Amino acid sequence: MAKARSRTAARKVKDKWKAKKWYNVLAPESFDNVTVAETLAENESTLIKRVTEVSLQDITNDFRKSHIKLFFEIYEIDGSNAKTRFIGHTLTSDYLRRMIRRKRSKVDGIYDVITRDGARVRIKPFATTDRRIQNSQKRVIRDMMKKTIGKQATTSTLSGFIKYIIDGKMGSEIYKSCKKIYPVKRVEIYKTHVISQPTIIIEEPKKPEPEEKPVEDKETTTEKQSEEQMEEEIIESKEEPIDEPADEPADEPAESIDESEEPADEEIKEEPVEEELIEEEIDESIKEEQEEIEEEKKPVEEEMNQEEPSSEDETSTDEESEESSEEKKKE
Repeated sequence: MAKARSRTAARKVKDKWKAKKWYNVLAPESFDNVTVAETLAENESTLIKRVTEVSLQDITNDFRKSHIKLFFEIYEIDGSNAKTRFIGHTLTSDYLRRMIRRKRSKVDGIYDVITRDGARVRIKPFATTDRRIQNSQKRVIRDMMKKTIGKQATTSTLSGFIKYIIDGKMGSEIYKSCKKIYPVKRVEIYKTHVISQPTIIIEEPKKPEPEEKPVEDKETTTEKQSEEQMEEEIIESKEEPIDEPADEPADEPAESIDESEEPADEEIKEEPVEEELIEEEIDESIKEEQEEIEEEKKPVEEEMNQEEPSSEDETSTDEESEESSEEKKKE
């Protein structure tokens, strides 16, 4: 009996994964509502206050921002989309370690500021120097940090303030103010945390959208084009001058045609004459070349004739020498 009960209990167990649904996690409006992640949940209530960690590179597609990590908290569910709000950011540990070296000073601080829309934010900046500095100099640098951060927070909303920090403009502004005291090498805001969300709703000015031109039907456009073409043709016909009737009789154009035909016959007759002249010139040039070749051959033949007797003399001398040698042998 116990075994049968256990089997029936095993059959009744449901698969929890089948009951769960996928939800798209959307970034806040300040980050253009980009889908940053997907998550599973059985009920919508379990998604509330769930935190997602995203790299800024995934949102902006800029690899130079890969060291910035953003934290979004889900606060509302709209169908299959989960809306989020910004709760903080940090820099990666390897990025921070690269900036800190030996024989250098690190000046950091923690400041709580309130934005124009009533949000309370905790800011943690730090600055590095080329050499070690005194505590009095560090104290002055911290005061300058607090002053510049508080000034910017009071004049901007939470979304604008966070963008100002993430874009690096806050660090550059602190760098300019601290440079007067001591030549600071680098200033970064390595961590932020939103303690309380905005209490005052302030509408930020939206960018003006480009005006959309009304879409016209194809038939209306073709009708307009045809009407415009007709108007242009009418205007051109009015502008064209009317040909005046010629005073001369109609027989004269025939004479002009005959005159125009005569030169054509003359040209036809002149063509063979030119060809004959060209042929005569070619024949003369060939004859001149042959004469030049013959003149060049004459001195060569004369030299050959002069050389032949010399060779005969040599043969005769050789014969005489042989005969004399034979006579000597006989003696």
